[in-house]
Amino acid sequence: MATGWAGDGAVQDQIDATIKDAIKRARGRMPRGPSLAECEECDAPIPQARREAVPGVRLCIACQQAQEQAAGGTAGYNRRGSKDSQLR
Repeated sequence: MATGWAGDGAVQDQIDATIKDAIKRARGRMPRGPSLAECEECDAPIPQARREAVPGVRLCIACQQAQEQAAGGTAGYNRRGSKDSQLR
């Protein structure tokens, strides 16, 4: 059932596009290449288990956590622009 000017399935199309965008952003943040034996930031050794678990890892756990906290959350945005989201 379409509402207003939106065609049938428009809401689902928006949901699908939002999910695809989130996946693209997440894949873009993933490390690439060989893992480092020492952290890029503090030169601390990166344990072998971490290098095997996270291919392409470049930071130790402490530096990774600090970087993620500094980056903040990935809240995204509301494509539908509901009244509630506009009032906040």
